[in-house]
Parts: sequence; C-alpha cells; structure tokens
Amino acid sequence: MPVLEQYCCVSVQGWIASVRGGSFSSQGKHITSSCSLVAFNTDQAGGMVGLTSVNPASDGKWTVTQISCHADLVTDLDFSPFDDYLLATCSADETVKLWRVCDPAQDQCSDAEVTLSPADGRLELVLFHPAASELLAVASVRGLQVWDVTRDTALTGKHTPVCARFSLVFSYFTLMHLCLQMRQQEVRLWDSRKLSSSLTDLSLLLSVSHCLTDLSTRGTALVPKLALDVSCCEVLRLLQLTDNFIVPISYQVPRKDFHADLYPDTVGHTPAMTAEDWWKGENKQVLSSQRSEASTSSSPLSTPSSSAAPSRSPSSTSGLSSGFLPSPSPSQSSRAIQNMLGPSSKFRHIQGAVLHRDTHITNLRGLHLTTPGECDGFCANGQRVAVPLAIAGGQIAVFELSQPGKLPDTALPTIQNSVNVADFCWDPFDTHKLVVAGDDAKIRVWQIPKGGLTETLTEPECVLRGHTEKIYSIKFQPHASGLLASSSYDLTVRLWNLGTGEEVKRLSGHQDQIFGIAWSPDGKLLATVCKDGKVRLYDPRKSTLPIQEGPGPEGHRGARVVWVCDGKYLLVSGFDSRSERQLYLFSAESLASGSVASVPADVSPSTLIPFYDPDTSVLILTGKGDTRVYTYEILPEAPYFMECSSFHSSEPHKGLCFLPKTECDVRDVEVARAIRLGKSTIEPVAFRVPRVKKEFFQDDVFPETAVWWEASLTAAAWLSGSNGQHRKISLQPKDMMPVSEAPKEVPVRKYLPSSVYLEEKTDEQKKEELLSAMVAKLGNREDPLPQASCEGVDEDEWARYLAQVVVMGAQVVAQAFARALRQEFNYEHLFKVNDKTVGGSFYIQSKVVWAKERLDEELSIQQQHHPKPPEQQQQQT
Repeated sequence: MPVLEQYCCVSVQGWIASVRGGSFSSQGKHITSSCSLVAFNTDQAGGMVGLTSVNPASDGKWTVTQISCHADLVTDLDFSPFDDYLLATCSADETVKLWRVCDPAQDQCSDAEVTLSPADGRLELVLFHPAASELLAVASVRGLQVWDVTRDTALTGKHTPVCARFSLVFSYFTLMHLCLQMRQQEVRLWDSRKLSSSLTDLSLLLSVSHCLTDLSTRGTALVPKLALDVSCCEVLRLLQLTDNFIVPISYQVPRKDFHADLYPDTVGHTPAMTAEDWWKGENKQVLSSQRSEASTSSSPLSTPSSSAAPSRSPSSTSGLSSGFLPSPSPSQSSRAIQNMLGPSSKFRHIQGAVLHRDTHITNLRGLHLTTPGECDGFCANGQRVAVPLAIAGGQIAVFELSQPGKLPDTALPTIQNSVNVADFCWDPFDTHKLVVAGDDAKIRVWQIPKGGLTETLTEPECVLRGHTEKIYSIKFQPHASGLLASSSYDLTVRLWNLGTGEEVKRLSGHQDQIFGIAWSPDGKLLATVCKDGKVRLYDPRKSTLPIQEGPGPEGHRGARVVWVCDGKYLLVSGFDSRSERQLYLFSAESLASGSVASVPADVSPSTLIPFYDPDTSVLILTGKGDTRVYTYEILPEAPYFMECSSFHSSEPHKGLCFLPKTECDVRDVEVARAIRLGKSTIEPVAFRVPRVKKEFFQDDVFPETAVWWEASLTAAAWLSGSNGQHRKISLQPKDMMPVSEAPKEVPVRKYLPSSVYLEEKTDEQKKEELLSAMVAKLGNREDPLPQASCEGVDEDEWARYLAQVVVMGAQVVAQAFARALRQEFNYEHLFKVNDKTVGGSFYIQSKVVWAKERLDEELSIQQQHHPKPPEQQQQQT
C-alpha cells in the first residue's frame, strides 16, 4: 500500500527512550513485537534483551527493563503468535530459550521455561510456526531444525553448507531457505516434511529501495494487526530501533469513521493445530478475527494468555499522532504540527557572543595548559579569575575582572602553592578565599587581599591534612559556609570544616578512580561518578556508604556529574564503550535502573564540562581544547534533551567558567555570562536569547533567582542536621515592565483574506471592476489639464522663438533633400562648391531646377513608348 507513505505519523513525544540498541552483527531480528510487548537487543555485554510495552502506561510513559537471557549475545528473538508473553531467543552460545515474560514494570523471571540445545553451532534464527502451537524453527550456519518444544527434541533437520546470510520464512506446509553463496542471491523452496532435497531453486537479483531516516536504524518490527488503533484509521505500525530510542511509525488513512474495507479479517490468537498434528501432515489455517470499532477491545478468539492484549481505544496510542481528521480547525492543525515536530525549546535560538575587546584581559603568558582531567582548568567568581601557571612551584595568577586590558611584560605577583595544582575553586560565599588542592594530598586555603594581588603570597591561611594520596577534585557545599568536599586517589571522599581545619566525614565505597563529585541543590546529598562504571549517591550525615548506586558510563576516559531539574535527576557527561562522548540522565530516585535517556555528542578525548542554570534549565557544555559549546534544555520528561544552538569560537579554549546571574545584562536578554580562557586572553562571553520586545523585562526567562553566593547556615549547623534555603531576588530593573503585563497590540491585517480573492464573480461584475479601475487610473476628465496651469510668455519672445524654429526646420529639410539626391542620382559634383564659395547655394538651386526638367522629360518619353490604358487616362483626367 504505497499510498500510505504520505500519511506516516511520527511523534517525538511518542518515542520510547532509555533504549540502547545493540550494534553487533547478526542474521536475526534486533527487535520484535507482540500485541502487548516489545523485545529488542541491547548493547550491554552478554545476552541482555530489553523489554518494554507496545503502548505507554496511564501516565503516558514507557517502562524499559532488561533481562539476562544468555551467556553470549542474542542473535534472534521472536514472540509466539498465540501468546503475547511467550518469547523465544537464540544465541551464539548454541542454545534456544523460551521465556515467560511479564509487564516491564513487574519483576521478570530469571529462569527460562524451556532450554533447547540443538548442538548445531552458533544459532542465528528462531521462528514460531504461524498456525501450529509450540512448533519452533531454528537455523544455524549449518542448517535448519524444527523443534516441538513440548518434547524437547528436534523433529527433523536439514544441513547445508555454511552460508554468509540466510533468512527463514515459515509457511503452513513449506519452509523457504534464502541463501547467499559466492555472492549469488538464491532462493530455495523446501517441503518441511521432506527435507532430503529442495523442491526448486531460483537465482535472482534483489531490488533494494531505500527509506532514508534521520536516525541510524538497528532494526525494525511490525506491530500485530490486533494492536492497531482503528479509531484513527491506523492500518500499519512500524517500530524502528535506533541507538537510543524506539520510534513508533504509524501509518494512517485520512478517514473519519471506521471503514471495513481498511480492516479485512485478520488472524486471531487461537492456534489451528498442534505440533503433532502438523507433523502428521495436517494443514490448517488460523481462524480469522473480525476488526470493528466495537469488537476490537478484546478478541473472542484470544486465549487466556493473550487477554492482556491492549484495547483499540483512542487512548491506547497516546504516544502516537492522533491521525488525520478532515477539515481540522487552526488550533487542531497547530497541535498536529507540534506533535509531528515534537516539543521546541524557547532557548533553541540562544546566541553566544564574545564581548567587546575593551573587556578582555590580554597578553597572558606561561599558562599551564595540562591540568588534570578532573580540574576545570581555571576558576572565576564575579570579581576575579584564578589561572594556573606553568612555573615550578604550582604558581597561580589572579586577575581582577574590573581591570581589563593588556598585561605588562614584567613578572606578575602570584600565589606560590609550592606543589603542582590538582584542582582549585573559589569559596562561593567569600570572593577573596581560594582553596587549592595539590599533588601532596594537602588542601591549602589562600586569602586574596582587597584590590587583588600586589605581592606574591607564600603562606596559606590554613592547610588541611588527611588524604593519603593525590587529590582529584574539591567542591564547596552550596548552603553551609566553610564546608568542603574532596575526592582523592585513596578512594575516599572527605568533608572538611574550614572554620576548624578538621576532617568531619569520610565516605567510602569506591572501587576505582573518582571522576567527579556534585552536591545536590538542597545540599543534603552528594553524588559521585567513578571509573568502575558506577554512579553513587551518598547521604553524608546518615551513612559513610552509598545509599544508592547504578550503572554509569562505560568509557574510562573521564566523566562529570551535575544535578538538574530541581534535584530530580543526575546528568553525567562521559564516554560510551566506543569512546564517544555521551550525556546520560539518571533518576535520583532510582539509580539502579540505569539512565532514563542519553544523547551522543561527538568524538573527542576531552571530557565535556557541564554548567547547569537552574532558573532556565539550560545546560551548557564544552571541553578543554574544544571550539564548540553545546547547549541543551533539560526536561523532566521525554524527550529530556532538547538541543539548542551551539556557540563556536575561532580558536580552541581552555574552558568556560560561569559568573553569578547578577552579572547578566537582562535588558539585552542575557541569560548567562561566562569567562572564556584562551591561549593568551581572558574573554567574557554572553549567552543571549533573541527577543522582539526588548523594551520589556522578559520574565518568562528571568524568574526569581536564588542568591547562592550567600550562605544560609554554618557548617556546624549542617552537621548537626539543619538544612538551609537560599533567599530569592528578582532581576527586573525598576524602569522595565514585565512582558507578561505588556499591553497587547491589536493585530492589523496587512492583506485581504484569501476568501476575497477566491470569491466567484459574474462577468458583469468583472467588467464593472475593470472599467472602474481604468477610470481611476485615468483620473477625472473634468479636471483641468496640466498645461492650463502653466504661465504664458511675451509675444516678442514667442516670435523670435518661432522664427528660429522655422529656420532650423528649413535647414533640416534642405539637408535631407540633398542627401536624397546624392543617393538617388549620384550628383556628387553638385555639392563640391557648396561649402567653399558663397554662390554655391545658387549654383545648387540652378542645378536642381535643371535636374527636375530632365526628369520630367524622361518621364514624358517613357509615357510615349508605354501609353496608359484608357481607363487610367480617364481617371487621371
């Protein structure tokens, strides 16, 4: 039915997320579907199979779970046509297993109901018989076998030479084996009850047509007819398995009511015969099930095991497009288009721009460009920037943002940390306090004098000792003043009270290098991401061991973690098994279930460093040495990630460090302000949202922001169990009105509606309009002529002007007459004296008279030799 292609509906909101499609090569299906469930291959190590439902739950979301089916990768899988919850899988471990699965939200059985061992090498294909119950066909690289799963024995088999590719198709009485040998495409037809020789074979050239999609396809599956939504005239539904999603593609016919011609009787859920009957030679077909809007909610022919088949109510495919209705209203059309294109972010056109050169700090020399991967490279607050230098002794330069310009070529005052810098950060509640972690497992606290560094600092304010190995990273608690967390090579995370200089907590449970740590927005929990592939969650005041842990990024190059969506989710930037940069989103309530969504970025050796703005839910990421800055809006529901415009710089940068929200120019709709560290410059970068009415305060992108640069409680109060909360302020200037309160402008129609032009008119109306248009173009005939308004001239002046015109006209006529004589009679000698003597003109006149006389004589002679007829003579007379 090719005409259905123009009625294909794909809704981004209906995509099934949290899917990691397998990319390995096999001859079988990577995805299959029953009326209730969808099974698919995953990229997890071992024989893991993903499971989800065909239709979403009552909340409009899908639950995705995984089942460990085999010891090696799963090569093919198939649902029973008579039981929506009976799944057959075959694997490279040379076994076939039958699984009694249940809904994804329930606990799955860990043991298979039936295990078959064909002992025929690596198994490639498995397929249920479409009419006989408990009859299964299994194919390997050596041949085909037919199994009765109740007997746990093979009924018969056929061995053929090893093929590069084959597919298996069951008929009611024949078995077709498609084989590709020696680069030749060949089709063989077998009688499954007599496999000693093929009935016939045919060599053919397959014609392949391409269906181009935006996503890389890992596999496709058709949803059974009984699961379609007939209320919106859905005639076909295809499931496309990609790297991160299962995309339901619905094919609908634009009809309003149920049409029986679109839904002929289809096969039901009751088998026509048993495996034993089929082996004896019986051939029966499955009874048909009528499709109608009244009877589609449950099939009378369904078995009890298939009673959970979904109904065909309009809400059963809420994740898909609702179909095409005749003559939709404008609001319905806009909603339909939005469903087709998916949700859009109001920050999708965000623009990053480097501010004017007058705000830059230039002529930076001797920067340390090889800081550890866990370090951001530099740090900044609203007043100053700290940059490590490639000078012995771990020196750090501090520059005041209020003093831009070119730095002198002479040496600058620095902080001498005495050891190489591992990580450093500013105290969020004290812009003069810089905390530096070194390679010697010590943390030094430095106090910067007001006005900036005027001399080199050699003595820190205090030194924190406790770690036994090099420190990875340090992070301040977002609410309690003087409370610091640090991670180290000794595989511990320790909390420090800067007021007393003592270690107050020690967290354990890590098995390898700790890539990153992050405090929750409320300051209660601490999240870590580790090289052992785990994401852990701690409640430091209750336990030194993690309260939750789950699978994290598979790559071992590095990772970062940050809290998003008011602390409901954890976002981890890391690497996948192919060393490609990925973004993962984890639910903070269920880390063990794995990521709920993931987005690929690109291929680069540096880890993406995330910055999250809780006011706008905008995520900005970049890596060391990158030239591109990624921007996403994070949503607490599917599709979770909405990509926005990227910012590109002309040269690679060391990184970005973001300033407090009060540094943004809200009049220019600037939602974020960052400091960019280049090879020899420090440049402010503004991220703006383009808006039309900039004279109003854009309160939809500038909600009240938390004053996170002010502490809400002390470290001692937090350790004792208290929790703080930041106060919030408005960024609205006093002289600006919110755009939500701006007076609404009355829309002015610039052009006439199309109905005016499309209105049918009679011929008389058209003539009248044409005549009116011509009259209007010519103007009123009773109006005075334009020349009537001109002023007159003196009579003497007019006479002189007229005499000049007559003389000029006579000269022109004479010259023309002379030219004609010269061309006609070749009387050149008549004009030789015209411009030499005064009497030339008289001579010309006499010659002209003489020439005219000669011409008259010549004409009279011709008339004598050739007289005219009498009729012409009478007329001439």
